[in-house]
Amino acid sequence: MAESAVSLEVRDATVFYGANRVLDQVSLSAARGEFIALLGASGCGKTTLLRAICGFVPLAGGSIAVGGREISGLPPDKRNVAMVFQSYALWPHMTVAQNIGYGLKLRGAGRAAIGLRIGELLTMLRLEGLAERKVTALSGGQRQRVALGRALAINPQILLLDEPLSNLDARIREEVRHEIKTLQQNLGITTVHVTHDRQEAMVMADRIAILDAGRAAQIGTPEQVYNRPNSPFVASFMGATNIVPLVVRDEGERVRIAEGPFSDAIDIDPELAAARALRSGSAETQVDAHFRSEDANLCPPNQSAPGCLVLRGDIAQSSYPGGVYRYAVRVGPHLHLVDDARRFTPGDAVGIAVPVTALHLYKQTH
Repeated sequence: MAESAVSLEVRDATVFYGANRVLDQVSLSAARGEFIALLGASGCGKTTLLRAICGFVPLAGGSIAVGGREISGLPPDKRNVAMVFQSYALWPHMTVAQNIGYGLKLRGAGRAAIGLRIGELLTMLRLEGLAERKVTALSGGQRQRVALGRALAINPQILLLDEPLSNLDARIREEVRHEIKTLQQNLGITTVHVTHDRQEAMVMADRIAILDAGRAAQIGTPEQVYNRPNSPFVASFMGATNIVPLVVRDEGERVRIAEGPFSDAIDIDPELAAARALRSGSAETQVDAHFRSEDANLCPPNQSAPGCLVLRGDIAQSSYPGGVYRYAVRVGPHLHLVDDARRFTPGDAVGIAVPVTALHLYKQTH
């Protein structure tokens, strides 16, 4: 990435809360106009990273630059960065217009300029006619737009979003995520968005940074982190939560998953095996194979499926989330979740057919 194109550069950011290291040398860059999602479980450090960029949390090590300008030592109001909080943090005694114009007023902008900017944002955010309404009289989606308008009013170089959709119901959340993405693209503003929702990150972001215990586990496009997770943690976090212990054998010109107590042997792509399981050069490697429920299908237990690993088991539990049935299939001591349109009964013997291309293989470390 050319230096001139870099809008945000975080280098080896380290943050402590007391003796607890909550960010551990995290590095992240964003191109001008890029949308980055910080994805991870609660406590992984993603909101701390956002607050460090904004200036609410001091760095114990590393640096942060915006547009090539080092900002690590600057107070929040001197960084040209704006943040939309999870709670929105709107002033309840103020009107919509007063909330949107608050940052401009603090910066000493003239009344005419503030009024013009508020008008632009009311139109942009589809809040026309609501300028004099108290924010306490608005819907959740409208409050979210007001918070976004207040952040955008000061024309920041970087827009930070701290789970701004988590307080909205599912239907409104899906609508607003597309609105935010469209607005971000139209404005061309560099955006960093914190979420624990994998689908939200996939839909909105140009690149995703997955954080785990204060470290960046993987950074890449949605396609990269979904199709080529670089670790068992990332594979599980991106939905490949079914895990099968297998043995992979390097037999010279071919690589095979060995026959197991609940599956037959099958050839696999040597490149897939080499990338994930056989780096030690061992002829036989114990691996964990991760796969997603939606990538598998149920079949008769003794039926072979071309290009698929077939695991033999029985239905342990069934549910109907809508559209398909979701089955917990018992394979030896393990349970695997698989979706299928057909109706099965607990106790039915079945096979799980998993395309070998859908398997993410990692050497066992235990």
